[in-house]
Amino acid sequence: MGELVFVGLGLNDDLGISLRAVEETKTADYVFIELYTSFLPDFSMKRFVEMLGKTPQTVMRKELEEKGGELILNSALVGKTVLLVPGDPLIATTHVALRILAEKRKIKTRIIHGSSILSAAIGLSGLHNYKFGKSVTIPFPDETPATTPYRVIGQNRKLGLHTLCFLDIKAEERRQLTINDGLRELMRIEAEKTENTIQNDTIAVGVARAGSDRPDVKAGVVKELLQHKFGMPPHTLIFPGRLHFMEVDALITLAGAPETLRRFSE
Repeated sequence: MGELVFVGLGLNDDLGISLRAVEETKTADYVFIELYTSFLPDFSMKRFVEMLGKTPQTVMRKELEEKGGELILNSALVGKTVLLVPGDPLIATTHVALRILAEKRKIKTRIIHGSSILSAAIGLSGLHNYKFGKSVTIPFPDETPATTPYRVIGQNRKLGLHTLCFLDIKAEERRQLTINDGLRELMRIEAEKTENTIQNDTIAVGVARAGSDRPDVKAGVVKELLQHKFGMPPHTLIFPGRLHFMEVDALITLAGAPETLRRFSE
């Protein structure tokens, strides 16, 4: 009887994987990797293969979601199988569903965690992690309007809570929604709903390339952020709720927010 080990690759590149994760992967009978749930912009498969001493088999969205991960589950029935996943393994519901299927088949599962955009983006912003409410994904506007994200941001703000917004991604097409496009879509919804949730003077924080050597973190009002060039993805967006004075200091010192932000502190 084999097992299925979910291994986090961490953020940005092939060097974000932990030493424990490398050792687990080296001793696996079967190794699979998916790179469609998030961007790893500086990932080098050549370096990665040299480090592991083996070549992972790439699985696409179709194998995991449409076919229920049968290829991976069948391998885990007969030998130690590792699935390498960007970030932390169980942030994406796709991998949670696969783990449930494995356990129902009496396949032992284990998790080797990796760094996650959840902790990285919040940490880079300087905002207090325990003050975040429900997170949400802003979709591509040509597919689904951002009505739900708009509503969630409004609900969190009424409670004084921060909102972490993931930006839709299609890694197989090398395409991700940018901070600027996400803001423009939310402003479009605001024009329809007129609930004063996202306006030109609403405070927001953009985080680009978390986990890299050169992340870009910029805080300010929406009107200012729309003019900021965040560069290459991955991008993440945060809408603060009520701000503690230390959070205000962090946004000014670490994220380039204007000094006028101090009037919003508690």
